[in-house]
Amino acid sequence: MTVAGPTTWTPAEIPDLTGRRALVTGATGGLGEVTAPELARHGASVVLAGRSAERLDQAARRIRRMQPAADLTPLVLDLADLDSVRRAVAQTAAYGPVHLLVNNAGVMATPQRRTVDGFELQLGTNHLGHFALTGRLLPQLVAGEGRVVTVSSQMHRSVRSLPLTDPRAPEHGRYSRWRAYGRSKLANLLFMLELDRRVRRAGLAVTSVGAHPGYAATNLTWSGMQLDGRSTPGAILHAATRLVAQSAEGGAQPLLMAATLPGLPGGTYLGPSGPGEWRGTPTIVHPSRAARDEQLAAGLWELSERATGVTYLPWPADPS
Repeated sequence: MTVAGPTTWTPAEIPDLTGRRALVTGATGGLGEVTAPELARHGASVVLAGRSAERLDQAARRIRRMQPAADLTPLVLDLADLDSVRRAVAQTAAYGPVHLLVNNAGVMATPQRRTVDGFELQLGTNHLGHFALTGRLLPQLVAGEGRVVTVSSQMHRSVRSLPLTDPRAPEHGRYSRWRAYGRSKLANLLFMLELDRRVRRAGLAVTSVGAHPGYAATNLTWSGMQLDGRSTPGAILHAATRLVAQSAEGGAQPLLMAATLPGLPGGTYLGPSGPGEWRGTPTIVHPSRAARDEQLAAGLWELSERATGVTYLPWPADPS
């Protein structure tokens, strides 16, 4: 199955998802706040994953006001804490097969901070947390012949590589919040494509695809820049985003198409079809040359296994 050029695809084309279980990270805001209810609207049983039990409850109430019969399960998950990832996956074991995993949650342009496990915050949250989550969920994804959608960004093009050094090591030179974000988004695509290669080689019925939202109006930038209290730059960028960006609903369309289009081949990357891939109907787009570097991807995979203690095959190892 192929998609050539811009499409007229809309969420109305999502097929019936009754009987299928989807897990969406970052389901309490931004793109996740659009993606999760749309999957539920089409019949999926949706696991809403997020850091705050209170916000998860609020999200579930919002969805049920629109869809009283929605099948929703809250899951407390902090991707910046590998113990939280382990606990969350242990909880999902009772749910049975997972048919769809949307690796959507993330942080952007944060000040220089560390995760609970000592990783640079953006790489640790955006990539390593999802790497550990996907690996630990692999048996359930295999049982569901599942699809994994990893969400990247056009910012992955802002960097040409990323260091394959210990992510707990101190940063050499001056920290750049945008370079760190670009690296984490490049890591997302390297992971997506390497996962596709590895499940193919292993003969596993799992499909790995990716998507990016273009330039979408969410609170991600504002939230990241507010972590250090620097309100002026964040406020200016937030205001500019509101003026020129497409809506969160528009930004979520490539994610939803990647998650639900029947027959989508592994390794496919979807994004907006407009100029610069900023906005527009979703279509197949192409990762940067760095994202397609198989040697870099293999190195990142090995680094991620060492850092998280999670290995994928034959099944994720639990170092505890």
